[in-house]
Amino acid sequence: MTDTRTRNRTDDRATEETEREHDRPEERERADERERCPECGGNLVTDDERGETVCAECGLVVDEDQIDPGPEWRAFDATEKDQKSRVGAPTTNTMHDKGLSTNIGWQDKDAYGNSLGSRQREKMQRLRKWNERFRTRDSKERNLKQALGEIDRMASALGLPDNVRETASVIYRRALDEDLLPGRSIEGVATSALYAAARQAGTPRSLDELTNVSRVEKDEIARTYRYVVRELNLEIRPADPKSYVPRFVSDLGVSEEVERRARDLLDTATEKGIHSGKSPVGLAAAAVYAAALLSNEKVTQSEVSDVSDISEVTIRNRYHELLEAEEDAIAP
Repeated sequence: MTDTRTRNRTDDRATEETEREHDRPEERERADERERCPECGGNLVTDDERGETVCAECGLVVDEDQIDPGPEWRAFDATEKDQKSRVGAPTTNTMHDKGLSTNIGWQDKDAYGNSLGSRQREKMQRLRKWNERFRTRDSKERNLKQALGEIDRMASALGLPDNVRETASVIYRRALDEDLLPGRSIEGVATSALYAAARQAGTPRSLDELTNVSRVEKDEIARTYRYVVRELNLEIRPADPKSYVPRFVSDLGVSEEVERRARDLLDTATEKGIHSGKSPVGLAAAAVYAAALLSNEKVTQSEVSDVSDISEVTIRNRYHELLEAEEDAIAP
């Protein structure tokens, strides 16, 4: 029985080798065709600079726009190569060490997912403690770590994107380097940096919204914000009421028609000049409320007040001003 099985396996291997020998000439022919010019049969040459494959005999371009898998930079020594290499996670200003240090996880599990023993857990706990101490070696790094943690917490609560957090972190770093913190709280400067970054990115939040998530008072935020903007020469344009409209419309769950009409009302108000000296958040809230009524969608002043953090009295006053400006624009 064993001899029969062995003989059968030998026959199968011989058959497979025979089939491969029959296939090899065809494979060789295909490879030769790929390496030869389809016009004159000459040798093909790859031009890495132009990303083309051309015939060395007649100059026919057989392939073009080839992808270069190598780096776009050049290095002339090992040191320069290490400096330009971008292997690993990208650096970020939202972390005090720019994400270059190592974090030890808190799962107390090994690489296979198994729980660690009691001695190993104690050892890992000591390593975590010393790792945290080494990551913040001086008071400046501890200050930066606390501030960037506050910025990340407030940005998450306000639903701000990553680019705003990055900009706020850069502004706070500049304030720290320019020695603007003495006499001011870390939370106050961090909040003002986030407020400035949100306005620069075109996703502004009102001072009242910042106050709700911050650990400092509204007056301190406003005072510190003016100081930081003046000392760092930040170019921040006045907040546009239309930048608040998409968020209010989304929170209220109304249609795009309401957003379009609200923008039109604000454009008319700007042309008539009634926006001067008015809160952009209040104008935006009133425009959304007026647009919802004009679009026959049921939205109450209380609902608009909740999503915009603007009093109903302010919404009513701005609402009447917007409608009067619209009527003046329509009237001949």
